[in-house]
Amino acid sequence: MRPLGRTEMYVSPIGLGCWQFSKQKNLAGKFWPTLENDLIDRIVALSVDGGINWFDTAEMYGNGASEKALSSSLGNAGKKPGEVLIATKWWPVFRFASNILKTIDERISALSPYPIDLYQVHQPWSFSGEKSEMNAMAELVERKQIKYVGVSNFSAQKMRSAWETLGKNGIPLASNQVQYSLLNRKIESNGIMETARELGISIIAYSPLAQGLVTAKFHDNPELLKNIGFRKYNPMFKREGLEKSLPLVKLVKELAVKYNVTPSQIALNWIIYFHGETVVAIPGATKEVHVKENIGAISFRLSDEDMDRLDKASAIFK
Repeated sequence: MRPLGRTEMYVSPIGLGCWQFSKQKNLAGKFWPTLENDLIDRIVALSVDGGINWFDTAEMYGNGASEKALSSSLGNAGKKPGEVLIATKWWPVFRFASNILKTIDERISALSPYPIDLYQVHQPWSFSGEKSEMNAMAELVERKQIKYVGVSNFSAQKMRSAWETLGKNGIPLASNQVQYSLLNRKIESNGIMETARELGISIIAYSPLAQGLVTAKFHDNPELLKNIGFRKYNPMFKREGLEKSLPLVKLVKELAVKYNVTPSQIALNWIIYFHGETVVAIPGATKEVHVKENIGAISFRLSDEDMDRLDKASAIFK
């Protein structure tokens, strides 16, 4: 377990991202196929049994469908409130900061009986600025409706501004949830990683497997590219992108053989250990085998030499 930022919230290096529990309820939810309730139950139960103690969901994931599915599955797994940690997010687009206070009861209801341990602003785009949003979040902390505050997809500048505003209320900014993987290391060149380390803010890495690209399955079997949904618009999944990532993917596969693990476990292990305790990851899971792979990524440690090899091979993606 490691602390999330400068809070008293201790999380496993890998949590479970729950976007895939959206039940196709809205546009964001249509990114994933509908998962049956019994499969969601098994995914959540396996995660808990394997040592994962926190789950990341959001209002936008099916307009609360993911939150409700997660709550139900945690109950079916026999987990009581306080035995696991829940992170969810407020959707800011076309809204003012005051909406944070108006809609919090909906989030609490969707996740009931589990409390909101980490409440995050999902995007930096709203009709209000981050200062107003953080003041609203601080009010929720004061009301004891949430425990800690995080942001998502915030730039280094906006992250610092959020941190300063919360600090005036005596509250730490726990985290910034951003896209980060061996194939997307932009936060190391745009100031986000540097600022997070300076201020004691954790990075929560979403898409830590680059939507499956880093596992080599698309390089090894191009036929899979015919059925990748919205990912077909991602340049990394086009021919030029695949050629660019091939050298790194080959190294990931080589190390997987060396450590007798899977490529995804190599990629996740690098993410959660290369930067000390600064980065935690939230891979998703649509199958039980995905959960087992996620859990297994914590069971070993890449050598410093192999960490550096991956660092150099993926430097072009900074």
